[in-house]
Amino acid sequence: MTLSDSEKHPEGPRKADAASRAAEVSRLFKEHNRTLVLYLASRFKDVQSAREVAQEAYVRLLQLESTGTVSFLRAYLFKVAGNIAIDRLRQQKTRSRLNQPEELDDTFFEPSPERTLIAREELAQLGRLLAELPEKYQQAFRLRRLEDHSFADIARHMGIKERMVRRYVTNTLVYLRLRREGVSSADSWRQVQA
Repeated sequence: MTLSDSEKHPEGPRKADAASRAAEVSRLFKEHNRTLVLYLASRFKDVQSAREVAQEAYVRLLQLESTGTVSFLRAYLFKVAGNIAIDRLRQQKTRSRLNQPEELDDTFFEPSPERTLIAREELAQLGRLLAELPEKYQQAFRLRRLEDHSFADIARHMGIKERMVRRYVTNTLVYLRLRREGVSSADSWRQVQA
């Protein structure tokens, strides 16, 4: 009695199956990847996420023990990718719910006498520091950061170019940071103007 090649070398059929599976997945990739990514992108509204899910689906196909058990490999690929997409979307939804501020303890946001006092002191300090700056810097900063006007609106209001408004606001922020770090007003102004 003689042994067949597969009985002599049990790894032989597995390697052949793996090569066959890789060739089949490669063919699927060439023929259907664009369609698969577009299908997934419609779910994610993000092509990068769609590509990542498609790649994971191909990896799962490569990990199948036998592709012969799946008669319609293309349909199976789309089903696997769809399931991965659903899982990811659920995870994103769960994460976004956990990141909602409403989920935090309300006592953290309740105004306490200490928090109120600290906030008043910080506002008073901000007012004093802003008063050290020229009027045009104060005005640009107030309109942008406190009243939330666009740079274009502020430029029209002040009669200057939008680039100057951006410069005033940025320089004011730098000045305020330096002053809060304990740098003198003269040194802070020199650094802002440098």
